[in-house]
Amino acid sequence: MPQKIWNGSITFGLVTIPVGLYSATEDHSVHFNQYERGTHDRVRHLRINERTGEQLRAEDVVKGRDVGGTLVTVEQRELDELVPLRSRTIEIEGFVELSEIDPVHFHRTYWLAPTEEQQDRPYRLLHRAMLETRRAGIATLVLHGREYLTAIRATDRALALNTLFFLDEVRDPPTAVGPPREDARSGRELQLAIDLIRSMSEPWRPDRYTDTYTSRVEQLLVDKAAGRAPRPESEPAEPSEVPELTEALRRSTERAGRVGDPASGAAGGATAPARETSESVSTLSRDELRRRARELNIKGRSKLNRAQLERAVTERPATHREEPSRGSRSHRPSESP
Repeated sequence: MPQKIWNGSITFGLVTIPVGLYSATEDHSVHFNQYERGTHDRVRHLRINERTGEQLRAEDVVKGRDVGGTLVTVEQRELDELVPLRSRTIEIEGFVELSEIDPVHFHRTYWLAPTEEQQDRPYRLLHRAMLETRRAGIATLVLHGREYLTAIRATDRALALNTLFFLDEVRDPPTAVGPPREDARSGRELQLAIDLIRSMSEPWRPDRYTDTYTSRVEQLLVDKAAGRAPRPESEPAEPSEVPELTEALRRSTERAGRVGDPASGAAGGATAPARETSESVSTLSRDELRRRARELNIKGRSKLNRAQLERAVTERPATHREEPSRGSRSHRPSESP
């Protein structure tokens, strides 16, 4: 269980729910100290007067800033007086559609959990209501001497609090997409791009992605500590000639369709009956598609995206169905939806 970093209450309307705030993420970056080359001597950063070269004590250093050509210095106590009073309440001022918040505003994520057993029911009630309405509660929170704009949202497992950047902290993009231009090829290229996105669509599985750079840095340290030569990384392949846009889209869509498609080995593509049922298959939910794929005993179905599932279900010949025996059904590991 992560350490609690804040204790207070969520309020909305006349409802108050005591909660604790916990960090939802942690930094796994490899951190280094600095040493003088060839020695074990640590390198320290000192406060040096750049004019005299003298080393200064911490109490001799003040913060300052140039304001219109005038140097203005401030004491730490003056800054402390401006810090908002530490609040024990996260008061939700309103609820907004979660989809309306541009992800560029999100900063850090925290978990909110009830601190008292008797408050579990209102916590779960708020969680369920927010999950079904897909809305986020907007509130402010004073944390570490700073006031934050926050969005409280419901995940499948708990309530999460995201600190947000204020509007004046968000920069405009360097370029903006203007109105669509008239182009004879744009309709064809747009459809190919849409087809490519659909063929590459898949469920979000964060466990598929790992920080390979940090792993390589840690392995480098282990190898050097053991006196082994570092393992060189293979050079990336030289990029081949980039095809024309329309051709690149077409070939990319075809390649994406072949990857992971159990029916890709069949010559001639889909049969006529399969093509006739493709429209009805497209109306099925993902769970229904997976159930149909399980009935057809399609291998690797749990890793297929929706487009690949549709193709596999419509193109798999009915004669290849392999119904599982009743005796073995209880021993088959369950698949995630």
